[in-house]
Amino acid sequence: MATNEKREVKRGIWSRRDFFGRLGWAGFGVFSLVSLFGFMRSAFPRVLFKPPSTFKAGFPSDYTVGEVSEKFKKDYRVWIVREEAGFYAVFAKCTHLGCTPRWLAAESKFKCPCHGSGFFKSGLNFEGPAPRPLDRFEIALAEDGQLIVDKAREFRMGPIGEPDEQHPNSILKV
Repeated sequence: MATNEKREVKRGIWSRRDFFGRLGWAGFGVFSLVSLFGFMRSAFPRVLFKPPSTFKAGFPSDYTVGEVSEKFKKDYRVWIVREEAGFYAVFAKCTHLGCTPRWLAAESKFKCPCHGSGFFKSGLNFEGPAPRPLDRFEIALAEDGQLIVDKAREFRMGPIGEPDEQHPNSILKV
């Protein structure tokens, strides 16, 4: 064997340069596909579907005079109140910062847990930082005799005066 003979070096399938070049192109391809997917996803925005603005709240005989029903508080954020004068639907949203007050039956008042605003059963504010009474929704009788609440028709209460006097049509007289 001569010293000038070249030795044949066995190499693998790819050289190091080929491997890193292909790895770089694969990374670029993955990045491009993810970007394309994100772009295509933005063409179909997420849509929040609102529940219908009207709902049936049962028959008038289901409610006791002088009581507040919390049956629709979780789903529709509404209390149904029955008084001697009739029915009204109170929006369960504090007029201070929008928290959901609690009905305290023992004290016969709504109490906001966030900042301590207190409201009478009629929705009139009497303590805390709430600037005005609780709002009401329109309530009517459906053809089948059930109460129907329309959340699209909101009676916004002013800072002065009883809610019954501000919006007499917010009460369904039965």
